[in-house]
Parts: sequence; C-alpha cells; structure tokens
Amino acid sequence: GTAGTGPGPSGGIRAWIRSAFRFATDRNDFRRNLLVNLGLFAAGVWVARNLTDIDLMAPQP
Repeated sequence: GTAGTGPGPSGGIRAWIRSAFRFATDRNDFRRNLLVNLGLFAAGVWVARNLTDIDLMAPQP
C-alpha cells in the first residue's frame, strides 16, 4: 500500500475495500480471477447447502 490515506480507521478501511474491489475485478491475472471465482462458487455452494432444508433430503423415519 502507498501512503496518503486519511488519518483514522476510515482511511484504512476505505483503502482495504478499494484493494479488495480491485483484487476481485482484476481480469488481467487469470490465476487470481480463477481463485476468486472458485471462492465465490464454493461460498455459494456452502450457503445453498446450509439454507436448504436438510429434512427434505434425509429419509423420513
């Protein structure tokens, strides 16, 4: 990171969000983009598995 951010935690958070946004939208780095897409896919699958009703997939007694 470069200096020049405003004093206080807001500047650091803003810089972190900016760097994270740049990291997620950088399409020039194929490996980075692939890792981001795999991470989002894994998160989506995890959320979907946790939000679905487990009783519907489990055999009823």
